[in-house]
Amino acid sequence: MPETGPAAAEAGPPVSGAGPQPVALSRRDLREVTAFAATCAREVLDVFEADRPDDPRPRHALDTAREFARGGERGKALRDAAWAALKAARAAEGAAAREAARAAMAAAGAAYLHPLAKATQVKHILGSAAHAAHAAELVAGGDRAIGEEHLRRAARHATPALAEVLRRYPAAPPGGGRTGELLRALDAALRERAPR
Repeated sequence: MPETGPAAAEAGPPVSGAGPQPVALSRRDLREVTAFAATCAREVLDVFEADRPDDPRPRHALDTAREFARGGERGKALRDAAWAALKAARAAEGAAAREAARAAMAAAGAAYLHPLAKATQVKHILGSAAHAAHAAELVAGGDRAIGEEHLRRAARHATPALAEVLRRYPAAPPGGGRTGELLRALDAALRERAPR
């Protein structure tokens, strides 16, 4: 059983291989990631709203994410907005609308990127873009070229600061179906960019 309390603090940092290593992550980094995620999700918000015009939850999640990105608080309202957008995704009729709502959920959830070097954290950074690209693809009848073009646009939105945060984490994890494929493609593209 691992030690806790003052004795554990005196033992020093965790031994390599003992779990994910910490990642330096500032509030400014979180705002950068969230701004990117909200920009990506906004591009497909109309897909959800065409399916469920009376459901404001994904739009509210995006508004809350943008508020945090501009200097607002990272608190219960932001977390609640992310959960509400996920519930909206579950209520949507069409697959494209579900993906669009998940993009909004991921945008609000981006503010909760954890400072641990785990591949799954890449979903907090790029998940909104991947869900949005998948939504665009589905609207186009599953045309993968549309999803790939959407990823190219997302890559153009990615600032050098966002790419630098991304590089602190391991590459995106396997799995996740088509959204996972899109996530890994964007991850690889942004990692290939030369640091500026």
